[in-house]
Amino acid sequence: MKTYSLRPESIQKLFNNIAPTYDFLNHLLSLRRDVYWRKVAGRELRGHHGWILDLATGTGDVAIEIIRQEGQKRKVFGLDFSETMIRRGQEKLSKKDLLRKVALGLGDALSLPFRENTFGGLIMAFGLRNIPAKEEALSEMVRVVRPGGKVVILEFTFPRKGLMRRLYPLYFKKILPGIGGWISGDRGAYAYLPESVFHFRYAEEYEELMRKSGLANVFSRQLTGGIASIISGMKKD
Repeated sequence: MKTYSLRPESIQKLFNNIAPTYDFLNHLLSLRRDVYWRKVAGRELRGHHGWILDLATGTGDVAIEIIRQEGQKRKVFGLDFSETMIRRGQEKLSKKDLLRKVALGLGDALSLPFRENTFGGLIMAFGLRNIPAKEEALSEMVRVVRPGGKVVILEFTFPRKGLMRRLYPLYFKKILPGIGGWISGDRGAYAYLPESVFHFRYAEEYEELMRKSGLANVFSRQLTGGIASIISGMKKD
């Protein structure tokens, strides 16, 4: 079985490997709750004008959702460091005739290829936990967002109570790696991905980092019993 770590080259290889089945498994393993999570997260950026940066865009699902919600009012730039993910995202955008509304490119979250104050808002879905230098990544996010713009993080978190609290570890450690590994052919990837959540479990941990990065009005919202959370903050004027 392949093994992965938090080293950037290891994570990049992981996402390149699972790109062909990534969308299908996201929907299957979450029972399509991932569609709802992205929809709710996308709403956080309503009213923030100008281009939106979708960081760790993957195959572009968040970018597509933002366009679906706001249509002609919005343009999105999706950035990812997996070339295979970007290629699949471009194919998807082409089929949906969205290449004029969404631009995709390769880039590193720790060194964003944009000037300061470029974007009206920024969203990163299920990516921050895979970056060891989280504070550095958040500082880059704040740098490229305009004053008054919003930074939105959608991330897996750990349920604190109830039935979900008891079932979640079993599903994440046993069932998910088995199904994900069988379908993708890379059990190591689907062993690493759930394990990464246990290193950074709660929304409060992300809130603290976002405040340290200079964001104001930091707020979090739990989704689906705490399996996922939205954490957002505003760049100070």
